[in-house]
Amino acid sequence: MNKLAVITGATMGIGRALCERFAKAGFDLVVNARGNDDLVNLKKSFEKEFSVKVFTKPTDVSDKQQVLDFAQFVNDLGRPIEVLINNAGYFVPGKIVNEEDGALESMINTNLYSAYHLTRGLVGNMIKKKRGLIINMCSIASFMAYPNGGSYSISKFAMLGFSKVLREELKPYGIRVTSVMPGATLTSSWEGTVLPEERFIRPEDVAETVYSAYAISERSVIEEIIIRPQLGDI
Repeated sequence: MNKLAVITGATMGIGRALCERFAKAGFDLVVNARGNDDLVNLKKSFEKEFSVKVFTKPTDVSDKQQVLDFAQFVNDLGRPIEVLINNAGYFVPGKIVNEEDGALESMINTNLYSAYHLTRGLVGNMIKKKRGLIINMCSIASFMAYPNGGSYSISKFAMLGFSKVLREELKPYGIRVTSVMPGATLTSSWEGTVLPEERFIRPEDVAETVYSAYAISERSVIEEIIIRPQLGDI
């Protein structure tokens, strides 16, 4: 039986690149996103191209109950989880002092609480097997402030803290935890930019780096990965 990877926010950008990299390595996938049509298309495409199984469930990860329902969906498969990637998130630029009311709550729900609740819902599966890898998709914004970072930066600082605590708690159970902090990556968040493509990280480069963190010996863990555009931050 193939190993199983659970990936949130799977149909676009880094999420889709992650799905492709793990499917290419022979992993079956359990994935979510808000749009059912995109999930259906991903399932058809990947099952045909990579001969793996793809299990999908439409999920708004900003909604706690939907996240818990997704965790139950995964657990009901009755299969050990090899990799959990908390990738779902979104970015709205702004300043704390004048950004739209509710921006903090919205980005905390999506970027942090979704990972918190899903990890709590699935980690028992991994503890039971005493193996596995959890990847938390953080950001350059997790450790440095920048103009118009606003509530996004707050949520990503918190995500890195969550990841660090999880790493300490799961050491005794053989579960590795890695925080990934990409800089500007060419995804829909940058739609409409006038900057050339070469100023951005490719989503495929992030996915390849994440897979490398999985592929090393279980005796070792890459705790933190920082990826920046070659020409520097934008």
